[in-house]
Amino acid sequence: MITVHYLEHSRAHRVLWLLEELGLAYELKRYERRPDMLAPRSLKEVHPLGKSPVIEDDGVIVAESGAITEYLVRKYDGEGVLKPSDEENFRRYTYWLHYAEGSAMPVLLLKLIFSVLPERTPFLVKPVAKAICKGATDKLIDPQVKDHVAFWETELQRDGYFAGSAFSAADIMMSFPVEAGIDRIEYDGQTGAISQWMEAIRSRPAYQRALERGGAYRFSQSSA
Repeated sequence: MITVHYLEHSRAHRVLWLLEELGLAYELKRYERRPDMLAPRSLKEVHPLGKSPVIEDDGVIVAESGAITEYLVRKYDGEGVLKPSDEENFRRYTYWLHYAEGSAMPVLLLKLIFSVLPERTPFLVKPVAKAICKGATDKLIDPQVKDHVAFWETELQRDGYFAGSAFSAADIMMSFPVEAGIDRIEYDGQTGAISQWMEAIRSRPAYQRALERGGAYRFSQSSA
């Protein structure tokens, strides 16, 4: 039995979704965020960094969404339904699998940090903090975020999914940065292909089953 250490409103939703797509049984250990929105300290008993998601499988502990995805697909997707079989799309698949956390999430995290930082600074320096954060967001962060969104739109216009014309685990990995990115930014470009893609992934039965099992995922369709 696979155990999933699941933090509410987090990237851990992708792991449940992947497990549902693979048709695997799993045990769910749910964790609630602290008032400051950080993970509870009890997660450090599972992994030294106290982050989620983490899975346990036959005594093996695997952390990091991308590593978990690669582990589960390699071990349990014997028929290769969640990864492309042709070389070109497999290269795309590998790229997006790593891009999700390596390129997309850092800039989105910066966007989040600079948006909440002014409210968490002492009253006397709050105006200065707001000005600095606004300047950094307007000049450095938002232009990068818009480049990423335009990149997603262009790629999805090609085939409808991130690694070809068929759904794959790359789409599962990309779900969190896209859903979180669209939720947090004002983008004045075209996002028709992104919207169609989000509708397609959210309508998948496995996506819906993952929501039922995990609950508390603020970027889902039901809470959008």
